[in-house]
Amino acid sequence: MVGIIMFFAALLLLLFGFPVAFTFGGVSVVFAIIYGLVEVIPFGGTIWEGVREGMSMFSFMPFRLYAIMTNKLLMAVPLFIFMGLILQKSNLAERLLESMGSLFGNVRGGMAISTVLVGALLAASTGVVGASVVAMGIISLPVMLKYNYNKELSTGTICAAGTLGQIIPPSIVLIILGDVFQLPVGDVFKAAFIPGLWLVGLYLIYIIVVSFLRKELAPPVVLENRGNKIQQIIKALIDILPPLILIVLVLGSIFAGIATPTESAAVGCFGAIILALLYRQFSYGMVKQTALETVKITVMVYTILIGATAFSMVFVYTGGDAIVRDVLLQLPGEKYGFIIFSMIAILILGFFIDFIEISYIIVPILLPVADHIGLNPLWFAILIAMNLQTSFLTPPFGFSLFYLKGVSPPTIKTYHIYRGVVPFITIQIIVLLILAFFPQLFFLSSG
Repeated sequence: MVGIIMFFAALLLLLFGFPVAFTFGGVSVVFAIIYGLVEVIPFGGTIWEGVREGMSMFSFMPFRLYAIMTNKLLMAVPLFIFMGLILQKSNLAERLLESMGSLFGNVRGGMAISTVLVGALLAASTGVVGASVVAMGIISLPVMLKYNYNKELSTGTICAAGTLGQIIPPSIVLIILGDVFQLPVGDVFKAAFIPGLWLVGLYLIYIIVVSFLRKELAPPVVLENRGNKIQQIIKALIDILPPLILIVLVLGSIFAGIATPTESAAVGCFGAIILALLYRQFSYGMVKQTALETVKITVMVYTILIGATAFSMVFVYTGGDAIVRDVLLQLPGEKYGFIIFSMIAILILGFFIDFIEISYIIVPILLPVADHIGLNPLWFAILIAMNLQTSFLTPPFGFSLFYLKGVSPPTIKTYHIYRGVVPFITIQIIVLLILAFFPQLFFLSSG
């Protein structure tokens, strides 16, 4: 039971606010020593021998670290981060929001519709959730509040639209899950594309229906004179076309099998710099700042991965995985019993911990059971990806909620944001259930 106790000890420390990577790494060392002492001392061994026995678990750790650092798939992570940050600093979100707002603003609920559409475009081009939420919070939220949009609808729409970057490729979540599941990332991107579009479609349907049923929630917005409709459409096309071409180049090259995700990410970085030049936002200082931010985010991901690797190694060595496997295989309902349990577990954990920890700690525990009962790994990976996206919206620790609160005016209270995301969390859960029970609607095989 050492491994099981270790798992709950790590969760408890995370709830107290300890850094994720060092929590998993430190807990694994402490419980490895405890396991060594339990194995040696009852049979007459010394404390030193117990410590040596426990630390022997880490004898293969250098080889694992080398495998992580030379993983060509994970090289795509810093490249996509760099691409997204360059586009974010090129004021892409501002251009798209201004154009979409001029097209749909005079429709009831039009600003919310524009926000979702821009969120989808940003998701497919930048994939940076924090940047998307902050940009739309700064630009869209004041306009919505000025024209008496409901606070809950406004904040919920911005948070939900900003998190689309977690399910619409190219997504860091999908790359990480591709690595964990040992699946081609191109296949994962293809499989996630349709569920992402379903999510966007249901968001739009919800906003349109609510806006027409309760007209006071989202009145039409009459923006200052921006020319006639033809001019607005032409300007919108000019603003949308460059990022759209970049999306087609990056995702199209992956889907067509022309380039690997890492190669297409490099093309995306080059394309992002070209767009920055076209938008006259390019400078050496911007590239340097973007590179530094990319390094910081990448180091965070890799540090968590190293801590998670140490944790999972000790968890398996102490037999924790066998206990979990036996429990999961005895669940009622066989395949669907396991799916329901695993999805609920990930959803609950998403309230408290990040998607990276869940991907590298929880998912590897579930994988052997999923393989044993014959689940399609690609389908299961997309189920998890959809579930992990929900973790960005779920109170109290959903990152999108914090991002938006940080740039909101004082009139927006935390409870406005919490209440606003509830309908969108419900929509995500509905899509997750449809994907689980009717995978053929997403052109996936249920295995």
